[in-house]
Amino acid sequence: MVAIAVETPHRLALRETDCPAPGPGEIRLSVARGGICGSDLHILHGSNPFAVYPRIIGHEFAGTVTALGAGVTRLSVGERVVADPVLACGRCHPCRIGRPNVCARLEVFGVHRDGGFRSELVLPEANAVKVPPGLSFAVAAMAEPFSVAANVLRNTGCGPDDSVLVYGAGTVGLTVLQVARLHGARVLVADLDERRLARAAALGADRVIHSARESVAAAVAGETDGLGPTVVIDGAGVPALLAEALDVVAPAGRIGLLGFSPEPSPLVQQRLVGKEATIVGSRLNRRLLPQVVEWLAEGRVDAAAMITHTFVAADAAEAFALLERAPGEAVKVQLAFDGGAA
Repeated sequence: MVAIAVETPHRLALRETDCPAPGPGEIRLSVARGGICGSDLHILHGSNPFAVYPRIIGHEFAGTVTALGAGVTRLSVGERVVADPVLACGRCHPCRIGRPNVCARLEVFGVHRDGGFRSELVLPEANAVKVPPGLSFAVAAMAEPFSVAANVLRNTGCGPDDSVLVYGAGTVGLTVLQVARLHGARVLVADLDERRLARAAALGADRVIHSARESVAAAVAGETDGLGPTVVIDGAGVPALLAEALDVVAPAGRIGLLGFSPEPSPLVQQRLVGKEATIVGSRLNRRLLPQVVEWLAEGRVDAAAMITHTFVAADAAEAFALLERAPGEAVKVQLAFDGGAA
């Protein structure tokens, strides 16, 4: 079986692996599609603080159940599923209050333990979400990135009365855009790349802002009766954006952060307290994949429009190189483990 591993920082390799039989409460999954995330690039570059090498990467993946361990009752062999990569203990304080995504003993497939960029793997039944027959594996594998958007918008309390500014029109920004619109919000997207902004406009952004050509603050000043957007999401993961986000957000507004940079972010306490603004972090998702799969199946979000390239798994190095070389051209790049790149 083929697997894609980062052997050491900056060294991506194909390797042969064996898949064990599933244990109690586990299933064996034949992977069909996997999506490359920015965090996979961070692991490749050695900048993810949680990865230990060598590591089989991949936390966005979908496929078919091929074997069941003892005690599995919810799934059957042949069923199609997408993986929730969040593994939690279920006992610590965050787990007890319904926040397993920040479990004290958190593990994530593809980061803390070997992930889904391989032909087959074993995972807990609880981490497999059924995929309806009409939904392609390619679209199903997009459930995880959309769940990240759903999580940050739930944390910020996004609703139909909100005006949302999203920094960044990459995968994160485009998923946040679509989920915010699903919640009925007005959405503005800022980015430095024309192609990315064109995609944001095509996916329903009410206003796109080329932040190298116009001031974001000036562009959003007319929102919410001239007070600014009520929700600001940093989908770019740039620490320096926090200062501007705090400047432009409306009084009583909310700022959602998704980036994982260790660099400090500038923050003026007077601005924060004066507006009584709320800053929230958001990590992974809180068991939101079932809801997202429903959205995908009902066509309420357009995941297919974000999948710009698909490579066979053997060409993973080329896929990663494309993401590095052409970030404006490539949005979601997927790997096919089922023999095709269609």
